[in-house]
Amino acid sequence: MEKVSSSSEASAKVTSIFIYPVKSCRVISVSQAPLTPTGFRWDRQWIIVNQKGRAVTQRNEPKLALVEVELPKEAFLEGWEPTGGSYMVIKAPGMDVLKILLSKPHDVTDGVSLWEWSGSALDEGAEAANWFTKFLGKTSRLVRFNAASENRPVDPEYARGHNLMFSDQYPYMLLSQGSLDALNKLVNEPVPVNRFRPNLYISSILVCDSIVVDGCEPFSEDLWTEVRINKFTFEGVKLCSRCKVKTKKLPFCFLFANNVFQVPTINQDTGIAGSEPSETLMKIRSDKVLRPNRKQQGKIYFGQNLVCKDSLTKGRGNVVKVGDPVFVLRKVSSAAEAAA
Repeated sequence: MEKVSSSSEASAKVTSIFIYPVKSCRVISVSQAPLTPTGFRWDRQWIIVNQKGRAVTQRNEPKLALVEVELPKEAFLEGWEPTGGSYMVIKAPGMDVLKILLSKPHDVTDGVSLWEWSGSALDEGAEAANWFTKFLGKTSRLVRFNAASENRPVDPEYARGHNLMFSDQYPYMLLSQGSLDALNKLVNEPVPVNRFRPNLYISSILVCDSIVVDGCEPFSEDLWTEVRINKFTFEGVKLCSRCKVKTKKLPFCFLFANNVFQVPTINQDTGIAGSEPSETLMKIRSDKVLRPNRKQQGKIYFGQNLVCKDSLTKGRGNVVKVGDPVFVLRKVSSAAEAAA
């Protein structure tokens, strides 16, 4: 592992911060967001569950891409706390507006599960349940992570001692403009960044005679094992894997066994799935291509998973903003050396 020489010049800057309050619903783009030990505040605090308590995501309900979520602008100010009149607003085509009080509900429901985790969650009540049941056409409920009683640890093999809420694997996921640009040169129709659902989006900054120019080395984030964003240190723990490939004579990465879709193939404006960009990513970003001498798992990689290494105490300026500099502190020499 290479330790990068210290420099006053940043390697990149934060260009977008994305928050997904309800897992698998539409994104909120914000200019700043408070950091917490489990990720950005409000990120993936809610999920929809079916009648068995299992999480419902775009993988099995692509229609969730049409669900818009709004939070008060002040919700992203550090130290802000909701009042009795603070709501999360949820909208979807053909549906009435649903308002969810941001003050925590009192009802607890057991038997909620997401991937390997199961536990209790806070139930948002009958009105929310009826709304999602009508929209999806099957029994559903909206629940909130029960931080008072539950822990959901990340894989200790990669980042021991860190927890998250309802994100898939890690509290933060970073993606660069250069990587998206490189991909879009190879697909017939360019795809937007919302297909990949990162919460940190960056571009490189090349400094020459005091002129700052956007333009990123593709996939440079693969190599970063430690970065500083503003004053916060993040560990790059694992390349972000996108799917385990199963074809069964169907269009590649389009329709899997049990009708499970890969999220990047779902158009976030229409909720309709296709075969791209997964077909192209398989050609350039599979473990067979990037890690030919490692055990093959049929995965493709796009982005870098992160955890924050700092102890985050309330009231200490724990906010990341668009425009913040990104300094690379440590990196490996190739994607084959990166954890995955």
